[in-house]
Amino acid sequence: MAPLLQDVLGTDVVSPYDELMAYEYLYSREGSTLKKIVEATVLSNKLPREALYDLYGFVAPDDFDEVSLWVAQQMGDFAIAVNQTPSWPTALCDSKRPSPLLYYRGDINLIESRTISIVGARKATDMGKARAAALARDLSANGITIATGLAAGIDTAAAQSAIANQGKVIGVIGTPINKCYPKENRKLQDIVAHEHLLLSQVPLYKYSVQPFKTKRYYFPERNELMAAVSDATVIVEASDTSGTLTQAKACLSQGRPLFIMRSCAENSTVSWPRRYIDKEGVYVLDSTQQLLDLVYG
Repeated sequence: MAPLLQDVLGTDVVSPYDELMAYEYLYSREGSTLKKIVEATVLSNKLPREALYDLYGFVAPDDFDEVSLWVAQQMGDFAIAVNQTPSWPTALCDSKRPSPLLYYRGDINLIESRTISIVGARKATDMGKARAAALARDLSANGITIATGLAAGIDTAAAQSAIANQGKVIGVIGTPINKCYPKENRKLQDIVAHEHLLLSQVPLYKYSVQPFKTKRYYFPERNELMAAVSDATVIVEASDTSGTLTQAKACLSQGRPLFIMRSCAENSTVSWPRRYIDKEGVYVLDSTQQLLDLVYG
């Protein structure tokens, strides 16, 4: 068994690399979830290595080196921000489910910029994609960063429009930082990573070994993070079963304004907008100026 914590206990030194390895191992344990890890770390005022020490003491578990070696081999063009350290963005300090760490590529300072999420259906209509592109263009012209999940449909239209109009983009993905979904967005994701900001909280190791069907649970957590990154969220169009509604719930729980485009709010083929429109902090969106006035005054 390998030594674990005796070299850092009692000091103020925090190694992002060591915290990454602890986070990855905590996530590799059977039955682990982001909720459980957050409870054991941030909500307990502990770093990942301290949470690991609570479980195993001074000596690492037998498979710690196996997981750490695998993760080390995946290390590449990304960095780590650790919660409860100076590397953590202040804009995320009020997140309701604060991840212990974030993987990122690009300019982490973009999180501190004025940011609006533009989200919606993957199987979007041409009109919906046009509306998303127009909103991203107008917001970019006003110096607003666009947050997007880089999914197909509305997300892609918004990101491409922001980039084409010299705006800034934060891509928040539901895969590890070195993966891409959908695959056809690889070029777009690389542009965001190199010229803007790409974020993920998805563990490298567990994602590689878990069943494909269970990987979908990272996407609702992605939406919660995207809501936290943003000053407000705009839903352009979405079905009654859309994963986008996770972000609608996250906006309300985190006290972020939620905007529903009027074309979506008045769409008779969906019922979900009627459950939100009368709630505090929810608005039907008619114009970019209305959005700017309500969010930024």
